[in-house]
Amino acid sequence: MTLYALAILALIAAIGFEMRFAGDDRPNAQASTLKTASTACLALIGVLAGSPVWIVLGLAFGALGDFALSRPGDRWFLAGMLAFALGHMAYVAEFAARIGPGPLPWVFTPVLGLMIALMLVAVFWIAPKAGKFCLPVRLYALVIGAMALGAAALPAAPGHTILQIGVAMFVASDLVLALRLFVLRAARPRLFAARLLWPLYWGGQALILWGA
Repeated sequence: MTLYALAILALIAAIGFEMRFAGDDRPNAQASTLKTASTACLALIGVLAGSPVWIVLGLAFGALGDFALSRPGDRWFLAGMLAFALGHMAYVAEFAARIGPGPLPWVFTPVLGLMIALMLVAVFWIAPKAGKFCLPVRLYALVIGAMALGAAALPAAPGHTILQIGVAMFVASDLVLALRLFVLRAARPRLFAARLLWPLYWGGQALILWGA
């Protein structure tokens, strides 16, 4: 299967999940398959295209997280958080390797400032609303912050702007997910959040792969 065919398959799976299952929290094997396949295909594209190992690992952990979060129960939720946290850390490792020695670029950009603000919102406002998941949510927010910082510190190079946009979309999707899970209660805002977060998340992952 060519890279283009895999890319089309990934896109079809992502669109199919968005159109059919976004906002539907009931366990569904077809939803799990579409959700997981859409990111797993990105990881496979990374393997076939010779993408950096850390990027491929980040996408693979993302696929595992997608599957876990599509299943019911607290254990699956925590497993999904762990998988995504490992994926974020894989991206951090890749970004650190790209930064290299020497002075860091000017990282305190408006985008980075926004990312840090979102992390603080997650740590001090959303996490206390997460009940028994307060500590995992706070730890996860710190991992997200590390990924955003690593992306912001990337030097000017081909693909790095695309990488940074992808990371920003990924962070935004995590914030929307946290709001949907722990803050929003009305049906209509929760549905809007569900339909917004999936394009942000999957698009962010695709841009991270493209930029890398």
